[in-house]
Amino acid sequence: MTWQPELMFAEPETNRRPTQAGRILEHLRAGNRVTALEALDLFGCFRLAARIHELRRDGWGIQERTVETRGGKKVAEYFMGGEL
Repeated sequence: MTWQPELMFAEPETNRRPTQAGRILEHLRAGNRVTALEALDLFGCFRLAARIHELRRDGWGIQERTVETRGGKKVAEYFMGGEL
């Protein structure tokens, strides 16, 4: 019989921080809206459109509309359900 090292497996990590997409989803499900600049401030997310794409791919019904900022720029605003 040959010697084999004893394998030790760590317990699954249960104290993981929620992902950016998960935190964005919670925000939207609570009835809030979010733009890219707000996502950067709230979640440290530089790529909101990519996170929204992931959530939509997973089946979440996230809607978007174009809004104008105070400075006159047009940006996407994401939300779930409800009327505009």
